[in-house]
Amino acid sequence: MTQADTLFINAHILTMDQALTQYSPGAVAVSGDSIVAVGLEDEIKKEYSADETINCKGKVLMPGLINAHTHVPMTLLRGLADDLRLDVWLMGYVMPVEREFVSPEFVQLGTSLACAEQIRSGVTTFNDMYYFEEDVAKATARAGMRAVCGQTVMKFPAPDAASYEDSLAMAREFIQRWKGHPLIVPAIAPHAPYTCTAEILRATAELAKEFDVPLHTHLAETAFEVENMRSENGIPVIPYVKKQGLLEAKVIAAHCVHIDVGEIRTLHHAGAGVSHNPSSNLKLASGFAPVMKMLETGLNVGIGTDGPASNNDLDMFEEVRLAAFVAKAVTNDPTSLPASQALLMATRLGAQALHIGHLTGSVETGKRADLILVDVSPLHNSPSFKRAADNTYAQIVYASKSTDVSDVMVNGKWLMRDRQLLTVREDELLIQAADIAKKIDSFLIAREQSVLSKLIALGGSMEQESFEVQVKVKITETGPIIQAMKRPEIEVIRQRHYSEHDIYFFFDDPSQGRLRYREDDFIDDAKGIVTNVRARLTLIGQKREGKFEHEVLLSRSRFIAPAAQSPRFYREYFKPKSEVQIDKDRLRWLIKYKDTEFFVNLDRVTEPELGYFLEVKSRTWSRKDADNKAHLVNELLSLLGASGGETVTKDYIDIIHEG
Repeated sequence: MTQADTLFINAHILTMDQALTQYSPGAVAVSGDSIVAVGLEDEIKKEYSADETINCKGKVLMPGLINAHTHVPMTLLRGLADDLRLDVWLMGYVMPVEREFVSPEFVQLGTSLACAEQIRSGVTTFNDMYYFEEDVAKATARAGMRAVCGQTVMKFPAPDAASYEDSLAMAREFIQRWKGHPLIVPAIAPHAPYTCTAEILRATAELAKEFDVPLHTHLAETAFEVENMRSENGIPVIPYVKKQGLLEAKVIAAHCVHIDVGEIRTLHHAGAGVSHNPSSNLKLASGFAPVMKMLETGLNVGIGTDGPASNNDLDMFEEVRLAAFVAKAVTNDPTSLPASQALLMATRLGAQALHIGHLTGSVETGKRADLILVDVSPLHNSPSFKRAADNTYAQIVYASKSTDVSDVMVNGKWLMRDRQLLTVREDELLIQAADIAKKIDSFLIAREQSVLSKLIALGGSMEQESFEVQVKVKITETGPIIQAMKRPEIEVIRQRHYSEHDIYFFFDDPSQGRLRYREDDFIDDAKGIVTNVRARLTLIGQKREGKFEHEVLLSRSRFIAPAAQSPRFYREYFKPKSEVQIDKDRLRWLIKYKDTEFFVNLDRVTEPELGYFLEVKSRTWSRKDADNKAHLVNELLSLLGASGGETVTKDYIDIIHEG
């Protein structure tokens, strides 16, 4: 007889294998971190004895649930702000709090809290994306859970990185340190196409391929995202990321709400996994993912809770049930996504979507011992009918609660016995979380009346590009500049003529920045008429990040929003201390010089009368890129014949306001 470490007997086993095999009464033998035998109880007991024999008393023994997409440290932001538009929620509350509070300690506390919640609800594996992801990994490993941990990379400054280059370096080091860990699969996580440049997407894909690790990202979550992608790049989201080489990596694509059949086939052909997040998509009104079409195509589709700040829990029982119900409602077909298939998405298919199907997701010989026991005898799950083979799946999906999970094992080790957590100290975590909540409340109360909060509350605001390289030169003649724009070294992509009217609002507290109301009148020079008028609000910070050669400036990011009201409305709404008006006539070119795009502005400031200025600027995302563009800016000034002019290191408003 073969000796095992643990022998489970008298269980109703849902293996979730290819044949959806069930054993009742069944038995499972575990040795070390793996399952060594599974089958009918009588047969297994003939071959195996164990140091510990567990009488499951008819409970369901099944693979642990797999949360295919989340941001676990955000347990500490649960309930921070709800029932808001996505932009208000994200930029008015979540991002400011993250900038202020997120640290390695914050991340470890939030992760530990999330692990406790997930263990209690039968989750043994989760797929995460956040900042300081190595600290997510540390806390997860301490709790004994399995996870795919993706280090976030994006074009904006983040709590753990000043630039995407820093995030990329962190991801590389994290992957090198953790690859091969028994519980943690390190990964890289370019946040989304709209928060990453094409360069970032390519770089993260190359890193994922270099180390053969998963790449976790958000794709096609909202209709707005898809419309913007079509408008800016002429193609939908999935073809765009394919063009950047992203699908050459082991992609885990969260959401995929707004994709068509062709895009589904593209993902399937690339071997990508998808995480379906029904609660989050419903709460944020993102739409309904075409899950049935994905499954019919053969895509590996898992189920995720998304972050606990946008769900607001990590309860996979609730998520699986909702996934089944939503599929039925969307297709108008009650046979869509039956219970067995929904549970499969939360187990074996979920593991395959995370590219770890060889490790976990089913109760099969050779797989890791990631097992849970579920009591199906409580009042809310009684009585139990036995005539139909699929009845147990229906009991788990439609009637069971997360509180029905009594025991959890991961990698052959117990994390919960008889509903008692063994690897995390829940009471201590709750006290620490309450303390963090008090500090966050105080922070938000203090900034509740900030200009940024008010701007975001108007709706439609967004953070513009992270940094901008710019230089301004005072000139006396415009003709030579206009003529020089025709030089063969300069490729003109487009040219426009504006009449710009700016009102700058200033506030008692300079740290609030200054708010600019701008009206752009688009002028058709051929007809001599205004063809369109656009109005915007821009909140501009005071800070300048750095200075390059020949007074080229690197500027801090800004927030923009559409201006749907009159200046009078904004005076009353924001209550500025003072205001300054500036009018100018602007010729603007978008050009390409040495394969790099720049904006060239030829301005005549008429109110007040300041004269003519040449301004060259370009958006940038990294220090290396900024340094290179600063050098090219000076080359452009020389080409345009303005290198000898008086360099102006202040914006027009600074010249006027400080003068």
